[in-house]
Amino acid sequence: MIFFPKDFVETAEGLIFALVEPDTEQDKVLCFLRYVKQASGWKKVATESANDFLQQHYPEYLHYSSALDARLHAVAAKKIVKHHRPRQRLQAIMQGNPKDVVERDLLQLCKLLQQQGLDLTQTGVTGSILVGVQNQASDIDLVCYDRDLFHQCRAVTRELINHGLLQALNGQDWQQSYQRRSSALSFADYVWHERRKYNKAVINGRKFDLNFIDTSSRPKPLNYQKCGRVTLQCRVIDDKRAFDYPAEFFIDHEDIRSAVSFTATYTGQAINGETVEISGVLEQNEAGIKRIVIGSTREAQGEYIKVVRV
Repeated sequence: MIFFPKDFVETAEGLIFALVEPDTEQDKVLCFLRYVKQASGWKKVATESANDFLQQHYPEYLHYSSALDARLHAVAAKKIVKHHRPRQRLQAIMQGNPKDVVERDLLQLCKLLQQQGLDLTQTGVTGSILVGVQNQASDIDLVCYDRDLFHQCRAVTRELINHGLLQALNGQDWQQSYQRRSSALSFADYVWHERRKYNKAVINGRKFDLNFIDTSSRPKPLNYQKCGRVTLQCRVIDDKRAFDYPAEFFIDHEDIRSAVSFTATYTGQAINGETVEISGVLEQNEAGIKRIVIGSTREAQGEYIKVVRV
């Protein structure tokens, strides 16, 4: 099976995990527990609750990644009873009848994008809609698997907002987003950075996000070891992977090659030529290459990328 971040996998015990890495370790997919099946239905779980739950009931899914030098969750391929794929799910919704208002809003959004000439065959839907557990308050999480298409979606989103066919997030939306992200930035700084990304908007009062997943083959990742926390200022010299998962910003620094964000909060955070302040964990691989990681834990407390000069 081929796996990508934003895919979900389900196990026989009634657990659904969100994938965070395309590569496997010891024939296991790297992931985080997101939903637990209960008598009343599927319950979404936060990271700490998920860790506690697995520790108590299914410790075999707790995992230390030597490549990432991080603790997360992992599921052996043989334990997967269902692989939820965002592209297949979106195509099924687009070709069928929407079962609720969330799917109707998703279909309306897709039609708007198609009317602007976008081909959505390389697009999927993740999050609660992917596994069919959305509710009235659910957001829409679209995933683009083509880099050019993703940036076209951002540009089209901006135009549709300007023409009133989509809405920008309002103050309450930004507050909810800020509180959910637990960003180390001030609210004002958070919103300033987010507004210019155009990877979020609102349709019929429902927020949606645009995500990008690079499906091209990459060299096998090297193992990184943590070297301690660091805060510094530098200039961004290559932002091509600014919206990747993880996001990567190459920087003008004599010793450190790049900043890598494993948290979506700092995806697309800076543009070529801007001076940024970065706070995170310094890591070095066996080849001696150093990077700063933002999101060394899922909550990334105290870790950030902030533009200080445009």
